[in-house]
Amino acid sequence: VIGHPKYQESKRIAIFLSMPDEIQTEEIIKDIFKQGKECFIPRYKPDSNHMDMLKLASVEDISSLPLTSWNIHQPSDDDSVREEALSGGGLDLIFMPGLGFDKKGNRLGRGKGYYDTYLERCVKHPSGKPYTIALAFREQICESVPVAENDVLIDEILYEDC
Repeated sequence: VIGHPKYQESKRIAIFLSMPDEIQTEEIIKDIFKQGKECFIPRYKPDSNHMDMLKLASVEDISSLPLTSWNIHQPSDDDSVREEALSGGGLDLIFMPGLGFDKKGNRLGRGKGYYDTYLERCVKHPSGKPYTIALAFREQICESVPVAENDVLIDEILYEDC
């Protein structure tokens, strides 16, 4: 990931804080800060498909964030100090989680459509749609995954030995 050309050229990067069954992103987040890039993480709105990408101040900032019902750290609903990526300069790159992926760029998420609706909002931003890279285990690559009309294709899937 860290040697990837899209990562190297990106200044504003959104990345998920990983759950135990996902690719662990902590080292990537550390590198984002080490390289002086801007790091944004998801804030999911419960009982909806709305998600924002809010700016992190540092790696240490993560541990100060409250835990969600999914046991993920995220900025609280009343956190209005953090920059939301689309209210500023947009995003260059989004690292995306998922349960399954196929080589056509389809992604199976957890069913709420958070990333798909967020990417639709990105398309309308002056900076346009960011490049999307899914981080996966080899075992998550499938022949095909079920998709809906509003599912957005991923630009690239990175997994071991890909």
